[in-house]
Amino acid sequence: MNRIAIRSAAAAAALAATAFALPAASATGTPASGSVTLTATNAFVDSALHSGIAAVPLPSATGSYSNTTGATATFPVTGGNAVLARFYGSITLGGGLAFADAFTGKIVCFHDVAFGGDTQSLTAVPDGSTTPVTLFALGNNTIGSGNGVVPETLTGDADVDPAGAAYLDQALHTTFFNANQVVGSLSVSYTPAS
Repeated sequence: MNRIAIRSAAAAAALAATAFALPAASATGTPASGSVTLTATNAFVDSALHSGIAAVPLPSATGSYSNTTGATATFPVTGGNAVLARFYGSITLGGGLAFADAFTGKIVCFHDVAFGGDTQSLTAVPDGSTTPVTLFALGNNTIGSGNGVVPETLTGDADVDPAGAAYLDQALHTTFFNANQVVGSLSVSYTPAS
C-alpha cells in the first residue's frame, strides 16, 4: 500500500470514528424528561378492592388519590428514543408497580417500566424474570400531539392488555383481570434528550 492510500485510509478511519462519537457528545446535554400517568377510575378501584385486588406504585414512581378522578400512578421518564406522533421507539421509565390479592395472599412486583411508542402500551418486567409483560395499552379516545411538538403527548383510555390480564390472573391466582378491561386513562408527556 502506498503512502497516499495509507493516509487516505487513516483519514477515513478518523472521520468514521468522529462520526460515531458525535451522538455520545449529546449525552452531556439535557436528559429526556416527562412522565407517564396511569389513572384508575373510582369505579375500577372499587371493583378491584371488592375483589381483593390492590396495586401500588413502587419508587421512583409516585401515587395519589382523588375522590373525583381515582387512583393515579406516575412514572418519571428516565430516557428513550420515542417519536410518539410517528409510532416509533420507546420511553424508559423509573419506578415499578406492585399488585396484590388479599384473598389469595399473592403479590407480583414489576420493574423496568417502559412505554412503547410503536405499540402505545405500558410494559414492565416481573421481578425474577427478564421478559417484559404488556400490562396496559391505550384504547379508545386517544389524542396525541403533532409531529415536532415538544413535549410530545398522548392521552387516552387505559385498557388492560390481554397479555397483562393473563399474566396477572395467573400470578395472583384470580380471575379479576380481563382483556381490554377499561381501567381509566393513560397519559404520556415526553421531552426527548437534547
